[in-house]
Amino acid sequence: MAPKGKKVAPTPAAAKKAAAPAKQTNPLYEKRTKSFGLGGAPKPKRDLHRFVKWPQYVRLQRQKRVLSMRLKVPPVINQFVTRALDKNAAETLFKLLMKYRPEDKKQKAERLKAEAAAREAGKEPEKKKPVVVKYGLNHITTLVESGKAQMVVIAHDVDPIELVCWLPALCKKMGVPYAIVKGKARLGAVVHKKTATALALTSVKNEDQREFAKLVESFKSQYNEGPRVNWGGHILGMKSMHKQKKRERAIAKELAQRAAA
Repeated sequence: MAPKGKKVAPTPAAAKKAAAPAKQTNPLYEKRTKSFGLGGAPKPKRDLHRFVKWPQYVRLQRQKRVLSMRLKVPPVINQFVTRALDKNAAETLFKLLMKYRPEDKKQKAERLKAEAAAREAGKEPEKKKPVVVKYGLNHITTLVESGKAQMVVIAHDVDPIELVCWLPALCKKMGVPYAIVKGKARLGAVVHKKTATALALTSVKNEDQREFAKLVESFKSQYNEGPRVNWGGHILGMKSMHKQKKRERAIAKELAQRAAA
């Protein structure tokens, strides 16, 4: 027979830790456990963000965002989501565009006053065609089709997107370099408007030729001759992903049982 395990000797009384002194409590106060049910204690604070009834425009934004993730997005539309110009290149582009802003109402009034004053003095006012950014979707389409546009900039958040989803294909066909940038409001600020769907440049000054050529080269390699855009979306939610994994595990288990039988 195997020898029985020896019992460990108890610790001597001197080595035993002194018991913690009992905490004196007032017998008048009764210990009551909190109940967080209906009519019970107030519930602890937690994040109630998801229970807020948001305004309709916020709900529409959220639904649109979720739908764009869940549904399969075709490449024509997906390029506006995934292929927007990076921050540094966009900064360089907008610096160039700001040099070619069209005149606002105040500048136009001053120019007309100067022309009127010149006519009164008997001089012929100088009428030189200004080199400015072109805007307006129909106008830009005409410029691209006629081959006058040298560069086109398209906003990524145009609503409805059907207004501009065909423009990249037209630019590719006509060999016009184009770019997709973030913010229709930012494009609108260039031409003194709230928003703008697209902008175009037909020519630039001699001092900006080098910078313009660099931008055109990068846009051609990134957009016109870049890799094909893939389908997007089809990202399931957390609950659906868990359901799918559970279903896959059940199928795998059933197949394993059939193989073992």
